[in-house]
Amino acid sequence: MFWSLAQAQTAAATAAAKPGIMEMLFPIAMMLLICYFLFLRPQQKKLGDHQKFLAGIKRGDQVITNGGIFGEVTGLTEKFITLEVAENVRIKVLKSQVLGTAKEGTL
Repeated sequence: MFWSLAQAQTAAATAAAKPGIMEMLFPIAMMLLICYFLFLRPQQKKLGDHQKFLAGIKRGDQVITNGGIFGEVTGLTEKFITLEVAENVRIKVLKSQVLGTAKEGTL
C-alpha cells in the first residue's frame, strides 16, 4: 500500500475537518440552558408563588376560582375550600383550583 502524497494530504484534511465531541455538544447544551431559563424556571417560580398563596388563604378572603366563580371563603380543609357565592349559597371546590384573590369592588 503505497499512498501518494496527495492521497495522504486528503486523508489528513478529512480527519481534521471532523468536529470533536465537545464542539458537537456545546450548541445542544446552550439550547437546553436557554430553554431552562426561558420556560422551566419561570414556571417553577409561578408554581411556588401559587403554593404560598394557597397556604395563606384564610376565612373571609374573597377569591376567584379557575372556573371564574367569585366567592368568600367560609370554610377550609387541607384539600377543599367552601365558598359562599351568594347569600346562603355555598359550594365546595378544590383548594388547588383557586386562582387568586378577587379585587375589591368586583363582587
